[in-house]
Amino acid sequence: MKRLRWLFAAIFLLAIAAVGSLFLPFLAAPPGLLVNIDLGSSTRQISQQLARQGIVRYSWQLALARLLQPHRPLQAGEYQFNQPATPWQIFDRLARGDVHFYLLRIPEGYNMFDIAQTVGQHGLISENDFLDAARNPQLIKDLAPNAPTLEGFLFPSTYRLTRSTTAKALCSQMVSQFRREWAALRPTQPVLPTVTLASLVEKETSLPAERPLVAGVYSKRLAIGMKLDADPTTIYAALLLGTWRGTIYRSDLDRPHPYNTYKTTGLPPGPIANPGAAALAAALHPATTDNLFFVARADGSGGHRFSPNAAAHQRAVADYRRGHQKTATPTTPHPSPLRAN
Repeated sequence: MKRLRWLFAAIFLLAIAAVGSLFLPFLAAPPGLLVNIDLGSSTRQISQQLARQGIVRYSWQLALARLLQPHRPLQAGEYQFNQPATPWQIFDRLARGDVHFYLLRIPEGYNMFDIAQTVGQHGLISENDFLDAARNPQLIKDLAPNAPTLEGFLFPSTYRLTRSTTAKALCSQMVSQFRREWAALRPTQPVLPTVTLASLVEKETSLPAERPLVAGVYSKRLAIGMKLDADPTTIYAALLLGTWRGTIYRSDLDRPHPYNTYKTTGLPPGPIANPGAAALAAALHPATTDNLFFVARADGSGGHRFSPNAAAHQRAVADYRRGHQKTATPTTPHPSPLRAN
């Protein structure tokens, strides 16, 4: 009987020690280690994996934590371990699905090709997979039935991606953010033409004070049936065709294409980039203006000179060319033809 009591006492003490070990911090792995828990992994497999990688001291510790919390299954995903933690804390993280996120920042004015390249650099989603998803307009068909793609509706913001995020899921996040931003503006105009105009504004200027002015010039041109002659649309047409060479050539301007507003009248079939909230607001509320033209200033400010007629515009263009020649170097490539807008 005495031996039996000693045995029970020893078992009790071992149990206390085992439970106590769940609250002792440990980390033998290099800080910042990323560990991927595969979908369908058992508690035993996860415990052994974390023990091998130096996240917990013994594999049985997670198994014990699971025994004490039988109704909390462990979640698959990629986890990062930056500092020592107790097995109990690690179990809690895995049960909550506190996975590692990659931050994806998409600036205003990026088109779907720019976004695809940025996403591809993370190594989570391939460029081709993203473009395939972005070319399917189904996610926005209720708001913009005639949208040719998701271009314009992939709202520029910062997004959190995980190892399991798919191209379609990312596009869905971005479109959902667009919907929130669009609703906040309380729009009364049709979605597709407004977003298309906003995308032109976004590509033409980054200066807040100029956005309504650029929108006003384009709106006035549209009202009188005058071609927009917008360089960014010519670039986008070349991107769609896979012929963009980094500089606008005369052949680009002369190429018949629905997105080339040097050859077509009116807005292009859809947006050419993804505008931010300020550009959307400018398209919804363009400035009232007599100006029909604008050209970049040569002072590097990013600003433009606006003109009401062709004669004043040509003087502005001449000033730009003189300023551009002063700053050009022998190795500078031939400048893009100046638009007549």
